Amino acid sequence: MIIAIDGPAASGKGTLAKRIGAHFGFPVLDTGLLYRAVARDVAAAGQPLDDVRAAAEQAKRLDPASFDDPSLRGGEAGDAASIVARIPEVRAALLDYQREFARRAPGAVLDGRDIGTVVCPHANVKIYVTATPEIRAKRRYLELQTRWLEGAPPAPTYEDVLADIVSRDERDAGRTAAPMKMAADADLLDTSDLDIEAAFDAAVGLIKRKIGQ
Repeated sequence: MIIAIDGPAASGKGTLAKRIGAHFGFPVLDTGLLYRAVARDVAAAGQPLDDVRAAAEQAKRLDPASFDDPSLRGGEAGDAASIVARIPEVRAALLDYQREFARRAPGAVLDGRDIGTVVCPHANVKIYVTATPEIRAKRRYLELQTRWLEGAPPAPTYEDVLADIVSRDERDAGRTAAPMKMAADADLLDTSDLDIEAAFDAAVGLIKRKIGQ
């Protein structure tokens, strides 16, 4: 069984995907990590993130063992990922890995921006997780505040985070290659007014209804 979890940044889809995977005993793939890793490797090679050839080459030789790299977490890595994710050659290079992961038995959970529309269009369950930009910015802002180190440069303001969220949404939804959008047959889960427990319960309910449990 394939469960596709799509949605914009800071919507809660990553946390939900992990909880759903643990609940059903399925492996989970955060596909955003692939693009973050590609961006990291392009930058490490001293190439611009929008260099098509450099990004495509790094995508072809991406090492999944490096996905635990702490540098792949955080807003800066996410912004970099959204730049390389606009390159069709990068998306094509990563497609086989994602589809192979999806074929794992007895099932798999994949979260990203285009799982239900491009990577796994025939997924058994598709959930599009979203929330208002303001709510998502508040969540990301609070997360950054708790992680900010004493003595580090000033943390981003809420207004900065909101602007980044809006800009990221525009890049992800506006790219020509596999734009972020809700699949026609996906269930919408708006988490604006839900905490993680309520969102998880709602997601599991959607999944069980979809598979007839």
